[in-house]
Amino acid sequence: MENIIFERIKKDIETNDVVLFMKGTAAFPQCGFSAAVVQVLSQLGVPFKDINVLEDAAIRQGIKDFTQWPTIPQLYVKGEFVGGCDIVREMFVAGELQELLKEKGVSFKNAA
Repeated sequence: MENIIFERIKKDIETNDVVLFMKGTAAFPQCGFSAAVVQVLSQLGVPFKDINVLEDAAIRQGIKDFTQWPTIPQLYVKGEFVGGCDIVREMFVAGELQELLKEKGVSFKNAA
């Protein structure tokens, strides 16, 4: 079972530039942490794929096992695990998230 779930996760992060495993959807986040990361990505104008872990218990646990990271949300940029809510917010405030997006070749609106 785990290999099937890991394959689904790998496929999502390999075929999308930016992926957010979150509780809820970008349009309707189901927790404050997920909402905060959606807000950062939206503020930057970064297109991303949202994956609602509440719809699939196997993915919800599988993503934690995949990254060895205990919490949701989890952000990936070009296949690289970036972190959860606190890390994403800190990187955004410091300009590090914007730099990472530039380095990875991900376009976003506020690329000043």
